[in-house]
Amino acid sequence: MKQIILVRQDLKMSPAKLSVQVAHASLEAALKSDKKILEEWRKEGMKKVVLKVSSLEELKEYQKKAGIAKLKTALITDSGKTFFKEATTTCLSIGPDEEEKIDKVTGSLKML
Repeated sequence: MKQIILVRQDLKMSPAKLSVQVAHASLEAALKSDKKILEEWRKEGMKKVVLKVSSLEELKEYQKKAGIAKLKTALITDSGKTFFKEATTTCLSIGPDEEEKIDKVTGSLKML
């Protein structure tokens, strides 16, 4: 079991901003997850992997692929009150779910 968080590299977020956005994505997807899957993921240590994508278009492409694979997702849009000047979609969380299912969708991406 694992969860993947995809982060847009074109935004050049500070480490602090990136960390907060990843945390938002992880929690939001976990809250949407089936209770049984969530419990299994927790028992296994709540593995999370952060991967990079180049753009909003690529992020949405992976959201669509994850949806086709019936994986839970959470697309995070920052409100634009601090780091960004306007609302900005920053990252996408996929899972938690079985590693094999998630790897079929995101296995070609590189770690951040």
